[in-house]
Amino acid sequence: MSSDHQRQLITALDALDRVYATEEPFPVSGCTYCYGAEDLADLSGPLDRIPDDLVSAVAAEVPDHWDDFPRLYRRLTPRIVRSAVTGRLHIDENLIASRLLAAGWPTWEAPLAQALRDVWSAWWQATLHTSPSPVSVRATLSLITVATGTLRPWLDIWTTTRTPAADAQLADLIDDVLFEYEITDLRMGFYDEYDASTELLTWLLTDVYDRSGDVRLDEPYLLEHHWSNSHPGRPDLPAPPSRPV
Repeated sequence: MSSDHQRQLITALDALDRVYATEEPFPVSGCTYCYGAEDLADLSGPLDRIPDDLVSAVAAEVPDHWDDFPRLYRRLTPRIVRSAVTGRLHIDENLIASRLLAAGWPTWEAPLAQALRDVWSAWWQATLHTSPSPVSVRATLSLITVATGTLRPWLDIWTTTRTPAADAQLADLIDDVLFEYEITDLRMGFYDEYDASTELLTWLLTDVYDRSGDVRLDEPYLLEHHWSNSHPGRPDLPAPPSRPV
């Protein structure tokens, strides 16, 4: 990772800690079958004293296990996000985006929501300047896409980032999504919240095609699939003989 982008990510994570420090401890209550009195006491105490394994458990837990899930998840957000970004959370990254949405993060007070947006941006830039990265590029892209509800801005940043690391990450993503043609039905998020197939395939076939050098992108099946999705309701049009331009 370049030192500049590493510093920017660290700065964004540290800012997240400071902004969310306004979230005071509160008496946490919830499912006593899954969480004992000691767990609930830890969650009700200082943020930095909550054990890592308990933070991971809360990060993945379904919302109805807690009497006030949004407040608990909001308070733990700095710990959860820092662990996720650095690859130390050890749960499915897709869950983080889904849980943050369930907690309503875009509706939180402006400084809290903006601090998270700053982390998404810094994390994405750091990822595109690092190969390999602590978290796979697909997992990172999925998390920030589902969390923000949009894919194209992140792809546009990738298009304009012409570094060896960005190209290596591109090769990794292509290897991943072309396995068994997953790209033709690719959904992001733990609950498949975001259908990324058309946007991602179009981007691969156009914006970054010349950078990939992957002949699998010329497979007739992919081109026909892209053509049919780009021209819905027009079965009379013949499939193109080559990739789109």
